[in-house]
Amino acid sequence: MDIFIQQLINGLVLGSMYALVALGYTMVYGIINLINFAHGEVLMVGALVSWTVVTSLEGSGIPGWALLSLSLVIAMAVCMLLNMAIEKLAYRPLRNAPRLAPLITAMGMSLLLQTLAMILWKPDYKPYPILLNDEPYEFMGATINLVQILILVVTALTLAGLMALIHGTKLGRAMRATAENPRVAQLMGVRPDRVISATFAIGAALAALAGVMWAANYGSVQHTMGFLPGLKAFTAAVFGGIGNLGGAMVGGVLLGVIESMGAGYIGDFTGGVLGSNYQDIFAFTVLILVLTLRPQGLLGERVADRP
Repeated sequence: MDIFIQQLINGLVLGSMYALVALGYTMVYGIINLINFAHGEVLMVGALVSWTVVTSLEGSGIPGWALLSLSLVIAMAVCMLLNMAIEKLAYRPLRNAPRLAPLITAMGMSLLLQTLAMILWKPDYKPYPILLNDEPYEFMGATINLVQILILVVTALTLAGLMALIHGTKLGRAMRATAENPRVAQLMGVRPDRVISATFAIGAALAALAGVMWAANYGSVQHTMGFLPGLKAFTAAVFGGIGNLGGAMVGGVLLGVIESMGAGYIGDFTGGVLGSNYQDIFAFTVLILVLTLRPQGLLGERVADRP
């Protein structure tokens, strides 16, 4: 039972980070029907910017929690500007092009960001400093540390705040109107370009938050670190129902739990053949099954068909 609780905690922590990135995928797809495959690289940029700030100020006497918060704010600001620039320069000119064109552009942007990050930060793995107390706490026979607790709490608060933004603010109403029909929304006074830029900015902030969480939890950063989390977050968005914010959250958490449980238990049943080294198999098996059996996802797709 203790092992089950430990795997569940690990899965919830991993799934929370997937969910934050999946929310960014879902918001962008819901408004402009674009799968932004460069989103995982925004996570990577956020983690590397945070690492740069932390290592630059590590000996300044600033408390660990304040240093982590400062690096998070700066990482969010950089990623928001980056994602808005990507949208304006790479995606906006192709908004009325066939869907294959922006998809290929997104893949190219992903590779471009990886290459630029490799040039700026070098390709080696970099240890992320421990800024918070890493002493484990006992919980139902398992252990959990302060970073993992913060990841779970911040993810829950972020989802609540995002739902309040979407359903209770003027910007949220403009987002929903643009997602429904951008032409009619424009006739009603909404500026679709501004709404789309704001959506990319919010998605980038969520990815930066996930990137800092990932670095603090796993203790290292590198220029390719965003590729697999980004791909799995896309899987989570499809799993929950891409275009549905609640579905992205549920899909991310469930995917993390499935990965953790699969690596922990199926490896035992197969004599170690499918152990933790093969945990990626479980995520993409879920994607294949969902696309085959329920392509609309667990909670269904709520994005209206456009003319």
